[in-house]
Amino acid sequence: MAAITFSVNGKTRSVDVSPDTPLLWVLRDVLNLTGTKFGCGAALCGACTVHVDGEATRSCVTPVEMVEGKKITTIEGLSADRSHPLQQAWIAEQVPQCGYCQSGMLMTAAELLARKPRPTDEDIDAALGGHICRCGTYQRIRRAIHRAARPASGGARGGAQ
Repeated sequence: MAAITFSVNGKTRSVDVSPDTPLLWVLRDVLNLTGTKFGCGAALCGACTVHVDGEATRSCVTPVEMVEGKKITTIEGLSADRSHPLQQAWIAEQVPQCGYCQSGMLMTAAELLARKPRPTDEDIDAALGGHICRCGTYQRIRRAIHRAARPASGGARGGAQ
């Protein structure tokens, strides 16, 4: 066991866990941030995606020792009150069905918009290509990302960093 310190959603946290513990389990089981989901455990589905220093990262295969001193943003840190433009667009486009993949999709979309505020369909498909939505709402997801990218009262935010 080793004390590992990092920032989560703007708060410094220190955890005493085995350094090879996946970040996903530290977030869910130690820090009780359960919005990040376990899907496949092999970085194939995207349900576990969080931001590590602003970059979309699969937390199920990221050892917690790799985030020492870094800034982590989970779906809970994207917006506490669902006011993020992506969350608003997700609601407006009625994206969620079962909702299981949604936190990972939102986190990847937020990183995409931070890098490319006006993404094309091809940009969106490339960014979300490694995500699996078992309900098949891909067209709604694409529409929601385009909606969030539209200038609305000063423009869309790309995501918490």
